[in-house]
Parts: sequence; structure tokens; C-alpha cells
Amino acid sequence: MFDTLSLAVDLIERTSSTARVQQIVQLSLAPVFLLAAIGAMLNVMNARLTWLIDRIEFVERRAEKGLAGREGEELPALRQRQHYAQLAVTLGTAAALTICTIVALLFVSAFIRPQIGTVVAIAWIATMALLFAALSLFLLETRQATASARERRKRSREIIERKKAEAPPPDDTEI
Repeated sequence: MFDTLSLAVDLIERTSSTARVQQIVQLSLAPVFLLAAIGAMLNVMNARLTWLIDRIEFVERRAEKGLAGREGEELPALRQRQHYAQLAVTLGTAAALTICTIVALLFVSAFIRPQIGTVVAIAWIATMALLFAALSLFLLETRQATASARERRKRSREIIERKKAEAPPPDDTEI
């Protein structure tokens, strides 16, 4: 009982300083601004992903009715763009989550004696790596989006050929 009480008193003494809390709030501002920027970026990425999903469904419905024509040839390229966009959103969301972890760690650091600066630094580096990967995938998706219809169909044919080359040979042992 005494240990719990002394721990509580020690915790209150270490965190009762208004100046210390202000310092932690100031330290957390940069990550919070980055979190806002990531949120704006995710908004754009989600809008593109939604458009891609709608477009793929539209072309697939037209293909089922036999009305897709040359649009149907672009489906593999559209699906690849969707894959890039989905990965970009996933990595951007992971970056946002690590920023939230950083802010929490900054506040936790005021309550504990062990120094956790290394953990915060590692989380910050992880955030930047995730953000770099998300933006790189977004760049790939937008580069493909600016291609002409001819280039998109050519890309689709390349994707189909690559999948055929990667597919295992048929099993001839069946009777």
C-alpha cells in the first residue's frame, strides 16, 4: 500500500509542473502539424482510390454486358493503379498512427523516469519511412493516371503477359 502511495505522490510531483506540461505540448506541435498534413494527403488519396474503384466497377459492368469495347482492355492497368493507391492509403494511415504514438510517447515521457528519446526517434524515423513509401506509391499511381489511353492499354497487355509468365504450368498428371 505504501509503495503505491509513494509512487502516486512521486508521479504527481514529477508532472505537476505547468512549465513541463507546456514544454511537452510545444514538443508535440510539430508531430500534430504533420498529422494534419497526412490527414489532408489521405483525403486526396482516398478520393483517387474511390474514383478508381467506381471506374473499375463501371468498366466491369459494361464488359459483362458486352459494351466495354477498348475500355475493357484497360482493366489490368486500372487494377494496378488501385493496388498502388490502396497501398499508399495503408502506408499513410500507418504513418498517421505512428505520429499518434509519438505524441503519446512525448506525454508518457513526463510520467516515467527511464529516458525514451530513442523510442521516440525510432518512431519518428518509421513515420518518415512510411510517409516516403506512401508518397512514392502515390507518385506511381498518378504517373500512370496521366498516360494516354493507348499507353494504358499497352500497360495492361504487359501486366497480362507478366501474369501469364509467372503462372505455374498446367498440371498434366490428372487423368
